[in-house]
Amino acid sequence: MTAQETPSPEILLDAYAAGVFPMSDSRHDPEIFWVEPRRRGIIPLDGFHISRSLRRRLRQEDYRITVNADFPGVVSACAERPETWINDTIARLYGQLHTMGHAHSLEVWQGKTLAGGVYGVALGGAFFGESMFSHRRDGSKIALAYLVDRLRRGGFVLFDTQFITPHLASLGAVEISQADYRDRLNEALTLHGDFMRPGAPPTPQGLLQYRTQTS
Repeated sequence: MTAQETPSPEILLDAYAAGVFPMSDSRHDPEIFWVEPRRRGIIPLDGFHISRSLRRRLRQEDYRITVNADFPGVVSACAERPETWINDTIARLYGQLHTMGHAHSLEVWQGKTLAGGVYGVALGGAFFGESMFSHRRDGSKIALAYLVDRLRRGGFVLFDTQFITPHLASLGAVEISQADYRDRLNEALTLHGDFMRPGAPPTPQGLLQYRTQTS
């Protein structure tokens, strides 16, 4: 698919509902293509792993958490890597989904500096994690810990990471078959997750206590 054939945000949502997502070969490549992995990475919402080092980091309280406070900033930070699949077309599409209320970001701040974050797409009871970044140690891990908490509290049942990496595996991500993924996705799409469920992010102590009680 070329830049002249850019899909609409509505087509992008239909693609997610069918288990497909867009990518580009690089930030400067105008073309995008559709991907449906034969093996899919997911983070079971009851299986997120908080290591001892991450627990210590969470308890330091030298950061604050926001939701949708700087969606463009998170997408831009995710695209700053030397190798990225996020080109201008994809960034623009997710910006449109954000305006529509389907794409969300969670930010980790240290003072006024964006220290880490994650963004993705919410559809039914499924959340499709797109990308994350760290500008400080464990920034993305902190973001994921608060994101998993938000998804659980919002009634989501599927957290799709698309692929699995050693970093994600260390946090509890697992790989499932395409058929298993489709079954989970179809079930999730019948539900109504609420990413913006009222309530401030929990304190680090509240987050860790909640994870202990429900793990």
